Amino acid sequence: MRADALKNHEKIVEAAAQVFTERGLDAPIDEIATRAGVGAGTLYRHFPTRDDLIDAVVKSWMSQIDAAADEAIASDNSARDTLMAWFETYVTRISRNRGGPAKITSAMGNTDSPIFSKCETLRLANDRVLSRLRERGLLRDGVESLEVCRLVGGVAVVADQAALSPESVSSMLSVLINGLIDEK
Repeated sequence: MRADALKNHEKIVEAAAQVFTERGLDAPIDEIATRAGVGAGTLYRHFPTRDDLIDAVVKSWMSQIDAAADEAIASDNSARDTLMAWFETYVTRISRNRGGPAKITSAMGNTDSPIFSKCETLRLANDRVLSRLRERGLLRDGVESLEVCRLVGGVAVVADQAALSPESVSSMLSVLINGLIDEK
């Protein structure tokens, strides 16, 4: 990529992150182009679809997801506390932008989605946390990572659309956790 094209690319991603945070993932593309100081044609040359732009914005928090999963895996906390910390981080990360939880959760498992690789990063991080609990004999049989991602994502969607408090989110996650833990 030429230097000027790279600079435009970076300006667009930065502007999109700001606009998506302020207005949600359905914010007008023209507003992003204006804020980036580029024309709509330049934006569309770099990002032919909204999903391509969302994908570029989401890349920035993928390393944070892996770090949070590593922290959960290394934890000596109870299964309940480990899952609560992990799920709260999961919800927070996918909820950075209004509309983000629905976009990410609906793309989960959809190999045709432009944001599939980001969803797969989430699923694999979740799978690592669940596998660690499974190894310790603390997880019910038959718990699948993709299903859990969709359930946690569902909590995030409801919280996003209803502007729920963190306490309400934790309460819903607690109900989910109760169904996952094998308390022999």
